This record gives sequence, structure tokens and C-alpha cells, in this order.
Amino acid sequence: MMLQQLNPPLPMTTPRGAGLAHFVMDYGPESHLMWVVFMDEDGACWTVPNPEVRLAPNWSLGRRPRKTPPPSLAAIR
Repeated sequence: MMLQQLNPPLPMTTPRGAGLAHFVMDYGPESHLMWVVFMDEDGACWTVPNPEVRLAPNWSLGRRPRKTPPPSLAAIR
């Protein structure tokens, strides 16, 4: 397993809401990357699989707000 601290943290949107990703974990080629996200609303810490996260919108960088939330892992299977 490889653990990488993100500096600066990345603003992300998850199925549980918006938050800041402080770490990313890589368990190897047979697993999704796992993002360690601290939620904006209540400060809870969640580990979220890569298919379920999206970077937060940023007009300056051309990332427009999404009209639909990220897919859940159940929808991908």
C-alpha cells in the first residue's frame, strides 16, 4: 500500500457531500484509489473509492458545476 499526503488538500464532491481530500491510498493494480476526505458539513472523515469522487468545480480552470452527482459504486457494478 502507498499513502500520499496531498499538499494542498483537494476540494472534492462525494456522495456524502463536499469535503477536502487530505490523503490518497493506492492498494495496487487490483483496487481503486481510496481518497481520505474530511467533510465540510460536519468534519467527518470518510475513505471514498475513486469512482465516487469528483474534483470540486473551479470556473478559473474550466471545471463547470456538474448537473448530476457522481455515480455511486453500486451503479457502476
